Amino acid sequence: MVAPLTGGPGPDGAGTRDGSRPRATDPAAGDGAVGGTDRTRVRRLPDLAVHDRSVLHAVLDAGRVGHLAIADSDQPYALPVAYARDGERVLVHGSTGSRLFRQLAAGASACLTVTLLDGLVLARSAFASSMNYRCAMVLGHLVTLDGDEKLAALERLSEHLLPGRWAEIRPPSVKELAATLVLALPLDECSVKVSAGPPDDPEDDLDRPVWAGVVPVVETYGTPQPDPRLRHDLPPPEW
Repeated sequence: MVAPLTGGPGPDGAGTRDGSRPRATDPAAGDGAVGGTDRTRVRRLPDLAVHDRSVLHAVLDAGRVGHLAIADSDQPYALPVAYARDGERVLVHGSTGSRLFRQLAAGASACLTVTLLDGLVLARSAFASSMNYRCAMVLGHLVTLDGDEKLAALERLSEHLLPGRWAEIRPPSVKELAATLVLALPLDECSVKVSAGPPDDPEDDLDRPVWAGVVPVVETYGTPQPDPRLRHDLPPPEW
C-alpha cells in the first residue's frame, strides 16, 4: 500500500539547470504544438521546455490536483481542483453554486497548472539550490458537458483518482448530477517545463565543505483507515 504516486527522474529530453542536456526539438509552428504559441513559449530557462506531447500527457496522468486560475474583474483566483486527462482534454468538476465555476462554464479564460515535485536540489549556495520538477500549463476556455458525456466524464474522473471504485460505489443521483458542473479544457494551448539533475554550482564553490546533491521527493499511499461506521468486513483497495 505504499506504491509511489509521483516522483522519480524526469522524462527523456528534460533539461538541467546548466543546460547540459539537449532541449527537445522545437515544435512546428501552429496551434496544438506544445509550447508552440507566443503565450506558451518558455522564456525563463528555455532549455527546460519539453515539446513532446507524450510528456505533457505523462505529467497530467501522474498528477491528481491542479490549480485552475481565473480572473474575476480585477481579482485573480486560483482554484485547487481534482482533474483527469481524457485524451486531448482535461476534465474538472465543481458545484453549480460556485460563482467562479459558473463563470468558467460561461466561457471565461482560464489557466490550469499541474506541478509534480520530484526532488530538492541541495547546492553549495542558496542561489544555486533548486528543485527538480515537472510542470504543465494549459490555457483556454472550458466547455460544459451534459447528459451521457457528463456521466462518462465523472466516471473518468473517478477512475483517475480512485481506480476501480466506479464499479463498486453508488452512481450519482439525478439530484447530485444537477448540483454538479462538469467542464472540459482542451489541450490546444499548453506548455511543459521539466527540471532534473544535480546542482549546478559554479566551479569556485565546489571546494566548500557542504554536502550537495538531490533529495528525492516521492508521494505514497499510507495505511488505509476504515470508516468507523463500516458495516461489512471488506478489504481496502489493493492499490
